[in-house]
Amino acid sequence: MKIVIALGGNAILQPGEKGTAAEQFRNVKLTCCHIADVVKNGHQVLITHGNGPQVGNILIQNKLSAGVTPAMPLSICGAQSQGMIGYMIQQAIMNEYNTLSVKKHVVSIITQTLVDERDVAFRNPTKPIGPFYSESEAQTLRSKGIAVKEDSGRGWRMVVPSPSPVEVLEKESIKTLIEKGFTVIAVGGGGIPVVRDRIGNLQGTRAVIDKDLGSQRIANDIGADTLAILTGVEKVSLNFNKSNQVDLNCVSVQEISRYYREGHFGEGSMAPKIEAAIRFIEEGGEQVIITSLEKLSLALAGHAGTIITK
Repeated sequence: MKIVIALGGNAILQPGEKGTAAEQFRNVKLTCCHIADVVKNGHQVLITHGNGPQVGNILIQNKLSAGVTPAMPLSICGAQSQGMIGYMIQQAIMNEYNTLSVKKHVVSIITQTLVDERDVAFRNPTKPIGPFYSESEAQTLRSKGIAVKEDSGRGWRMVVPSPSPVEVLEKESIKTLIEKGFTVIAVGGGGIPVVRDRIGNLQGTRAVIDKDLGSQRIANDIGADTLAILTGVEKVSLNFNKSNQVDLNCVSVQEISRYYREGHFGEGSMAPKIEAAIRFIEEGGEQVIITSLEKLSLALAGHAGTIITK
């Protein structure tokens, strides 16, 4: 099969960790052990990933070094995070292939995702990013035209739009590399959001694309059979963490769409994954697997996870 594996944040950084290089490399190595097994079993694989903590750290570095070196815009910070995370995954996968005697090439692609500048999300920024600010710092940011909101009593944070992905601009390169046998790492953090100006030229825009929707977009763009969304739980559940919790095994897209409309999934957690699953199936994909990293191989064999089909 041609599989897009969308890595959750815990594949790179565990809760409570500081985000040191050693910590991230350790997590990525464990992640790549599971992915290498999938490739060894004959599947074509594209790896996508989140970048929230890493971009947040880059923005903090921008803030602290503002008097010494020019701060970079969010789009360039996104590109930096793609390069950093891509390097770690690429090296770890190559090492696993060496151990398993898998003769595969691995490549990371800095990826741009086209969004529509008329998307309603641009009129209502909601995605918190970067460090926390005091109220006075927040007022200064506002005076510069930067949107900020108070975040759960912890301080003020910048908020940016989260528009829907229209097209992954490197899709043909990604598709060609996969079909030639490469393992590809791309669409980090949903892709760097870009828009076209009036003559068709590209430019970065201050936004963040949901990583699961970005993964869905490239999965459909390259004609993937399966979208595997990896998260911290083995299965999707109704009434999560309640006494009447029900785990979902195999469900149709019609059934999961009904649960989605009924509001069973948390906005900041499972809902974007379910939305991505619905879009992928409705746009021609065969199946979506939502499960934990450790259960990936079993889920691909139909023995674990939540499997969503037509």
